[in-house]
Amino acid sequence: MTAVVGPPVDEPVRGGGGDGPRRRAAPARPAWEEEPSPAGLAGKGIALSLACLAILFPLWIVVVTSLSSRRTIDEAGGLVMVPRGLTFIAYRELLSGGQVTRAALVSVLVTLVGTLFSMTVSVLCAYGLSRTGSLGHRWLLMLLLATMFFSAGLIPTYLLVQSLGLTDTYLALILPSAVSVFNILVLRGFFMGISPELIDSARIDGAGDVRILWQIVMPLSRAVLAVITLFYAVGYWSAWFNASLYLNDQDMMPLQNVMIQLVQKQEAPVGLSQAIRTGQLSGLAVQMAVMVMALLPVAVLSPFVQKHFRKGMLTGAVKG
Repeated sequence: MTAVVGPPVDEPVRGGGGDGPRRRAAPARPAWEEEPSPAGLAGKGIALSLACLAILFPLWIVVVTSLSSRRTIDEAGGLVMVPRGLTFIAYRELLSGGQVTRAALVSVLVTLVGTLFSMTVSVLCAYGLSRTGSLGHRWLLMLLLATMFFSAGLIPTYLLVQSLGLTDTYLALILPSAVSVFNILVLRGFFMGISPELIDSARIDGAGDVRILWQIVMPLSRAVLAVITLFYAVGYWSAWFNASLYLNDQDMMPLQNVMIQLVQKQEAPVGLSQAIRTGQLSGLAVQMAVMVMALLPVAVLSPFVQKHFRKGMLTGAVKG
């Protein structure tokens, strides 16, 4: 007896009624590949809107309070949500000289010098480790990786900084945290992704390692360099622990430490006590204004580097 075999999956199946050949329906796609439904799109929009509101609402309160007069803050009983009688007196007093102005200049100086130093060391180290034939390449890489998991501790680090005579100097704000091994590994991964033929052709033309790094590798790595530079800059700008540990002179304190003193100790900066006592200025407005000054550089620079995050971080991390 001859067995009846049905048509294969990829062959047309004849249907009655003269509808012509039809193929079997393809299996359903996985859930993560399906087109989102209108309800799903609406839910995502609501969730993202709530997340943005949760982030922006506290910032709105901080900014509005910093721009409010003493009378408005007293009527609101503290933080102000609805702007009324806006004034820039808090910022004018803060930037007219004194402790806050000096602290802001210290933070800017430390951020610029520290970021330049950290990027120089990180780029040179990452480029050397990206050349697999360099001397001691594997051992140096293992040594750097070990520092990510093992540390001498706070007390030995403090004793080392003290023995080097770095206490009460601005170098104490830069050198102890100058290099991040994670950033070096990201840079190394990106450098290794550059075509070896391109570097070999430059060597044939007589270019040395410094020229190859400056004229070939770095121009091709603008994305990852921008991201790592932002990481270092934000780290230096937001740092406060090293200053509290290694500095005893209040005149050398960066802006973040002054902000901590304002928020925790509820003390007015030097030069503003008279304006607060006379009622021209509110101590709460001063605190919020210092917070805005501390957040403003990061908020301004981040959007310009945001477009490089995906290419710089993911490519550097995956290729490593």
